[in-house]
This record gives sequence, structure tokens and C-alpha cells, in this order.
Amino acid sequence: MFTVDQRDALRERLLRLAEEDERVVAGAAVGSLAVDGGDRFSDLDLTFGIADHVPVADVLKDWTRTLIDELDAVQLADLERGPTTYRVFLLPDALQFDLSMTPAARFRPGGPRFRLLFGETAAGDAEAPKPPIAGELFIPTPSVTHDLFGWGVIYALHARACIERGRVWQAEHYVGAVRDHALSLACLRHGLLAVQARGYDDLSADILARFDDAHVGAVEPDSLRKALAASVLALTREGAEARLPHADTVAQRLAELR
Repeated sequence: MFTVDQRDALRERLLRLAEEDERVVAGAAVGSLAVDGGDRFSDLDLTFGIADHVPVADVLKDWTRTLIDELDAVQLADLERGPTTYRVFLLPDALQFDLSMTPAARFRPGGPRFRLLFGETAAGDAEAPKPPIAGELFIPTPSVTHDLFGWGVIYALHARACIERGRVWQAEHYVGAVRDHALSLACLRHGLLAVQARGYDDLSADILARFDDAHVGAVEPDSLRKALAASVLALTREGAEARLPHADTVAQRLAELR
């Protein structure tokens, strides 16, 4: 697992990258590290304001290339919320980095866990977070192999952190998400419906047997770790069988979870 020093070094590298990029006009830390210093298991979340005359997609593309070429990052998933684009990366030693970029005219706190590091926020009040949609327990994930795999990896990292923090019910929630994303990948691979578990029961007995240990037997750390290990193994196996180019790299970085 990554060390705090590795996380801090990544943060400094990215802030230097921002300083050298004239298209980046503001930056902030978000998430737990922005407000209380986080803990040993906190990932790194940084957000940047991009000059209004520059397409955010161009900067994000260039930064992604740098992260992959120079820091051996794997791109896991993208998410768009209003004017902000989020991109999640997995670095060596299972260090997760959440990068987000917003046009400068819309760059402002989206919630309380925001600490400005340089530049300025846009004029106006902080954008109020949208109320949660009833029944939406996970971030909506397109039924696309890359996205299912990427979000499964993210949930695996969340599950591990929750177990170590003693948040066992939250951990159980995320372990189930890893298992479900792996099952959905199996459904896609076999031409079955991959939404709302509709294709699970149509999978072969051999495939379903891979998930025998992926159910949480008790909401306590050892059972959670066992179920998480089985779920991660199933997820990475499905990623490999789907021939995702980074599946083997991700499997190596998640070896501690298995």
C-alpha cells in the first residue's frame, strides 16, 4: 500500500505541474485532506480552474498523458458533474488520485471540503450540492466494460479504507459493489443483461462458483476482508478475460486486497 510520503510527493508533483501550466489559473484540495488532514488511507483529491479561453478537455488530455507516461498511472473512470470533469487514476501501490477540472468562471467550492491552494475562486456563492436521488446508491455506471471495471476498482479501494477505519457497514456496502461490478462484467462478456442484476442468474454455474466467497458472512473485519479479496479476484479476472489493456497492472496493484 502507498505511504503518506508517496501521497505527499504526488501532491507536490501535481502542484508543480499546475504552476508550469499557464492554462491552470487556480487550484484547491478537496475531500478529507482539505479539512482535517485525512488519515493513512485517504486518497488524493485535487481540483483546478482552467482559463476560460481553453477547453478543459485539452488540459485534461495533456495531464492524463503526463500521469501515464511519467507516473505510471492507470485511468480508471470519468465523471461529469455540471461544469466539472472528474478523472480517477490508480497509481503504483494502490494510490488513488482524483483529478477534476472546471472552467475558471465556474470554479468555486461545491461543498465544505474545499481548501484553495492558489489563484481565486469565481465570484458568487458556493454551489449548493444537489440533493441525492432516491434509490441511487452508487454513481451511475454505463454498461461499458472499461467503466464497470474502473468503478469496481474504485469501490474496492473504498472498501479497504472503510474496513481499516472500522466503518464496517459502509465497507459491506462497497464490497457488494465490487462483487456486482464483477458480475456485470461477466454478463457483458457472455451477452447477458448487465443492469439491475438481470443477467446474473443466467450465468453458468462455473462462473457463479467464482463468487462463492464474495458474500460477506458477517459484518466484521475478517469476514469483510475475505469477501473483498474474493470480489477483487473476480473483478480482476473479468477484466483480464475482457482483454482490458491495463487489467494485469491493476491486478498487481490490488494484490494486497486479494
